[in-house]
Amino acid sequence: MTKKALIWIAGLAMLAVLAAPNVFAVDKNSDSLAGIPPRTVADYLRAVVMAHRHFYTLQIINRLVPEGKVAVSEDWRTAHALPLPVQFLQETSEIAELTGPNVRYHLISQWPIKKDNAPANEFERKGLEAVQAYPNKPYFGTIAGDGGQLFGAVYADVAVTKACIECHNSHPNTSKSDFKLGDVMGGLVISFPLSRQ
Repeated sequence: MTKKALIWIAGLAMLAVLAAPNVFAVDKNSDSLAGIPPRTVADYLRAVVMAHRHFYTLQIINRLVPEGKVAVSEDWRTAHALPLPVQFLQETSEIAELTGPNVRYHLISQWPIKKDNAPANEFERKGLEAVQAYPNKPYFGTIAGDGGQLFGAVYADVAVTKACIECHNSHPNTSKSDFKLGDVMGGLVISFPLSRQ
């Protein structure tokens, strides 16, 4: 290979390296799906949601409640207590919705303590069945939403602490009272628009 050919190859390689970030960057002024794949976005969102929920459950609820420093209650607003982890997740989802990008997330279960946490549509029913059967494999699809198509994901919601299973197993409204650590208790549903709204 000649010196001139090597310079051309090196130049093209450098151009490719410099251009690659721009090829894969999301075009904020376009409705196209160019950019980060929706499954990857859902995985990123799940990581953040679950990190917040696990931190709240493990570092606040599991540490401070047994020490008697705080109380946790379903009626946390009127009882001057902390919300349950599921309520913490619901509240943060509502705040996220108010920020504008129409990102939503919530927990569902085949054995909901509150009927509002049952699967609300066919996508959620199929997703919950899928993650019950294969907990390590999220369920993905598109959902018709107000103003356009939404990307949806359902991830297995696994019992990670003793406090979670004790609360669910002893709750007067439970329809399942034999959860164990590691059991799939339901699913985390995440949805967001596939186009700019």
